Amino acid sequence: MSDLLSGTAGAISLAVLGAFCFAGAAVLQHGAVSAESDAEGGRGSGESLTLRGLRAVARRPGWLTGLALAGSGTALHALALILAPLSVVQPIGVLAVPVAVLLTSLHARRAPDGAIVGWVALSVAGVAVFVVTAARTAVSSEPQPGATLIAGLVVACVVALLACLGLARSGWVRCIACATAGAVAFGLVSGLVRAVSQSMSPGLAGLLDPAVAGAGAAIGAAIVVGGWLVQQAFASGPPEVVIACLTVVDPIVAVILGAVLLGEGAATPPVVFLLLTAAATAAAIGVVGLAKHHPDAAAHAAAHPTHNRLDPSWPEHSLRR
Repeated sequence: MSDLLSGTAGAISLAVLGAFCFAGAAVLQHGAVSAESDAEGGRGSGESLTLRGLRAVARRPGWLTGLALAGSGTALHALALILAPLSVVQPIGVLAVPVAVLLTSLHARRAPDGAIVGWVALSVAGVAVFVVTAARTAVSSEPQPGATLIAGLVVACVVALLACLGLARSGWVRCIACATAGAVAFGLVSGLVRAVSQSMSPGLAGLLDPAVAGAGAAIGAAIVVGGWLVQQAFASGPPEVVIACLTVVDPIVAVILGAVLLGEGAATPPVVFLLLTAAATAAAIGVVGLAKHHPDAAAHAAAHPTHNRLDPSWPEHSLRR
């Protein structure tokens, strides 16, 4: 029992619980954002969420419950990152996608069809292979001086570029760009949390270290910016697409940061990298399949045919409001 509460096994258990929390948070917050959009005049996909709208959304019980779940998921994920390397913990977040699909099906009181079950199985299998393989080879070391600052600046530039693209467009471009920008920001949070846990010395002196304080400030800023961008994505498109972007891009960014900041891939043989790539690809394919073949997609396309005529580049099966 003690093994489940410490080390890699404990980290995986915490990360799985965190994925469930994130899935519930996404479904609840998207529902609140959609309801607020309807209350303000039935705005369709592609609209932004203003500060006034965000304040109104923040008073809805569903959104607040989602925020509490997101906070719990973040805490569980942070604890997992202290116990195990990024390359082990971060990919587990992809489980939030099948969980979100199942939660939506339960809410609609409609069992997912065979295709949905297949996509769920593929994504879960891909994550399982990735985690088991990475857990056997990943190692960590303290970050090099200045590495966290450089990584933070590079990621900030990427987030800014994606956010500008998303906020300047509408429809599917806005949804995917904002969700991806938020995912990159959250990937930075995970990387910095793991880096700080590896480099901070015990006691108050460690907390007051300028590098640790700077990383803490960057973590707070990334959470706020990432959270706001995700809300914009919820206002522009379906939760499945948003979650898919988060759970695919976030681990990629975090694993790259783990390799750059902490040298987690230094002891990984090339053949293992090939297996990790194949497993990650399988999980990504499962996520995309889930995003494009949600049970409500056909019903939405039939109920909103003008969306497809106005924006034919948005995949028909991924529309859901």
